[in-house]
Amino acid sequence: MYQFNKSVFIQRSPQEVFDVLTNPPKSAQWQSYTDSAEWTSSGPTGVGSMWKTAGKFMGRSVDAELTVTGWEPPRMVSFKSINGPFPMEVTNTLEAQDGGTIVTSTGQADIGGFFKLAEGLVGKQIEKQIDTDNSTLKLLMESNQL
Repeated sequence: MYQFNKSVFIQRSPQEVFDVLTNPPKSAQWQSYTDSAEWTSSGPTGVGSMWKTAGKFMGRSVDAELTVTGWEPPRMVSFKSINGPFPMEVTNTLEAQDGGTIVTSTGQADIGGFFKLAEGLVGKQIEKQIDTDNSTLKLLMESNQL
């Protein structure tokens, strides 16, 4: 099981950041591995809501379905993959600080299948993508592009 913990400070309110983090269609604008994403469940968004995503990871096309496992606007959202390249669980916590928000992403991935042979490399790639995506999210939100 590969575990990670990454943070970024964004000069926007927790509610503004939460609204972007919980809008799958916008994820293609700031997540480097996402080409498209959309909600697949109807009704109010919260625990049990589901979405699907399509993109690339380490040069391979990947599709995944995810479900929301925790929902506390605007402080926390967590989700887990139902299918995809490997099981993953992620929790994003948002904390107001100095007129902005610290977003902390913690999670774990059970890297197996095709990726098992290069588990250490895959784990480092996950962290690199989180860092890149956090930087992009920060830039786009602070420049009012998201």
